[in-house]
Amino acid sequence: MKQDNCIFCKIANGEIPSRTVYEDEDFRAILDLGPATKGHTLILPKDHAADLYELPEDVAAKVLPVAKKVAALLKEKLGCQGLNLVQNNGELAGQTVMHFHLHVIPRYENDGQKILWNPTQPDGAELDEVLAKLR
Repeated sequence: MKQDNCIFCKIANGEIPSRTVYEDEDFRAILDLGPATKGHTLILPKDHAADLYELPEDVAAKVLPVAKKVAALLKEKLGCQGLNLVQNNGELAGQTVMHFHLHVIPRYENDGQKILWNPTQPDGAELDEVLAKLR
């Protein structure tokens, strides 16, 4: 079900024009208007879910196959040497539109982009503590 006040619902359902790269009955993939690199694409479900936590499992199961199709298209047509799949949940994680979406970001040599996090070096005790909490 879509939300009337959600811009991504309107784009995904064709109410607002977009530069559509791929579409099927569940998703619309569009070029990002503020791309990190050439071909940066957003995969939008046509039904509203604010984030991964709200995304129905059947829709979640379909996202990665769509990302694979989009990635293959970007590699074939734009010649990217790699790509990042990025999916943010909540403002603290960088989500700016509260409608689940998956970024497919083509990567090119010297594209000016960096990795998405700075790796830390926890010791074994810290990792064991985290693991104990998760079990």
